Amino acid sequence: MHDIVIRGALIVDGSGKPSYTGDVAVGDGIIQQVGGKAGAARREIHADGCLVTPGWIDIHTHYDGQATWDPYLSPSTWHGVTTAIMGNCGVGFAPVKPDRREWLIKVMEGVEDIPGTVLSEGIQWDWESFPEYLDALDRRPKALDIGAQIPHSAVRAYVMGDRGVHHDEASPEDLLQMRELVREAMLAGAVGFSTSRTFLHKYDERKYPPGTFATDEELSALGGVLGEVGHGVFQMTANHPAMEAELPWLEHLARSNKLPVLFNLQQTDGAPDVWKEIARALDRAHADNLPLMAGISGRPLGILFSWQSTLHPFIAHPTYIELQKLPFDEQLRQLRDPAVRARIMQEERGLLDRRARTLFSSFHKIYRLGEQPDYEPEPHESVAAMAQRTGRPPLEIIYDLMLENDGKAILYYPSFNYSYESLDHLHQLMQHPNTVNSLSDGGAHCGYICDVSMPTFMLSFWTRDRKRGPLLSLEHVVKRQTLDTAKVYGLHDRGLLREGYKADINIVDPAAVTVHCPEMVFDLPAGGRRLIQRADGYVATLVNGMPIFERGEATGALPGKLLRGGRTGQPRGARA
Repeated sequence: MHDIVIRGALIVDGSGKPSYTGDVAVGDGIIQQVGGKAGAARREIHADGCLVTPGWIDIHTHYDGQATWDPYLSPSTWHGVTTAIMGNCGVGFAPVKPDRREWLIKVMEGVEDIPGTVLSEGIQWDWESFPEYLDALDRRPKALDIGAQIPHSAVRAYVMGDRGVHHDEASPEDLLQMRELVREAMLAGAVGFSTSRTFLHKYDERKYPPGTFATDEELSALGGVLGEVGHGVFQMTANHPAMEAELPWLEHLARSNKLPVLFNLQQTDGAPDVWKEIARALDRAHADNLPLMAGISGRPLGILFSWQSTLHPFIAHPTYIELQKLPFDEQLRQLRDPAVRARIMQEERGLLDRRARTLFSSFHKIYRLGEQPDYEPEPHESVAAMAQRTGRPPLEIIYDLMLENDGKAILYYPSFNYSYESLDHLHQLMQHPNTVNSLSDGGAHCGYICDVSMPTFMLSFWTRDRKRGPLLSLEHVVKRQTLDTAKVYGLHDRGLLREGYKADINIVDPAAVTVHCPEMVFDLPAGGRRLIQRADGYVATLVNGMPIFERGEATGALPGKLLRGGRTGQPRGARA
């Protein structure tokens, strides 16, 4: 007898092949039957009109701290994620010497906008080495499976101390010690090694994380350890406009390791056509069967402005700075006062860096997000277009828009991937065999970005709701965030609905699936804030054959496990 049978669903099995109707049977944590009429079960779920898919595999998150206190890694599990990979962008919490713990928190706070007070309150440190960190994660209860990468910044600081923090070039002895730490981590079960080259990542205002300026030789030496141990992904967050210059050594590393080399690919306004050159390089890699991969997002990276956010155009105005000291209800009362409004509009703002000045004055790229968020807005919906139609100053429009919805309304600034004011280029990139869906940043950017809903957005927008261009097939979108993401990280036992595979499953009502507007909540340790985004349409999510969510409510089951890189088994009894 099966444990669970899901009856009569439209099966989208993750392979990309056409969907079909039938039953899915689960037992002992694995899929026992897909299609046809399954036999008796201890529990039946009638799924007429619903989709059944593999669970989503999210390969770019920053739950390195949250995983030590939150078994659900919310909001990711609200969006059907059953496997999460963390430790991206070269930042994380191991290895660490006791006197460097608060410094690592400071780096994570600056780079990923996770409040330091939250991390200090939430993390219960019981590790120093990376293997000890994995063991600590292994001991914690989990609703979903998690895997961790070893981060460059922590490795460099552990070995080189202040020299690593100050970006000194690594000596041969430094490299030997760092290579041994990476080897130790990979043999213990790290699923990859991550680093960052982007100038967007800073902490303490103007400091860059260790590794940002590391030589190609250092990166190749550390990345080469993965090839020596035979598993793992080399993941790099790129300095996007300079990405072409990085390709030769990345290609060499991919060729040498014969393992995935994964870099982030985003379109930037300063170099809006660079992605085309990168796509041509990916064409060559595909032709050569080279595992050089670009991690892309399914929508623009959206910076969110609101009175509760980290960023909005009034953060440097002296009057607003004083208002921030008040409880939010009192802030809001004063912001609605015409005299206060007039004073903010008339006064000189304080100093802002160049990027912030550009951000807050690009009115043609600022939009109202709305309860049903539109991530591909029309140019005529921008604040600049509103100002032109009404003759009102753009800042006044922004001020008033943010006062809507009891002062909690959100404005949307598509920072990356919107230089053409459409998503046509993403439609093209998402069909490239050497790109993979990534960059949801679950757990990060608590105060001004919320892209954790990416899996749900992919399902609703790209298969059903897009109005301004072609759609993608349901089967393709499911494959993009199941089998394809599993393959990159060598997770050969999941990502497909097939006999013998892990029973990580989503049951989705395709008519109801949607994402709501992000909202700010204060539910982190120490009362920390974060942006969350809720979803409709998930009937149930199963991990290792056990429902962890049903109709949006947690069941209390915690069947998740720690992934150990290089040890993920083959499907049990799977048929080719």
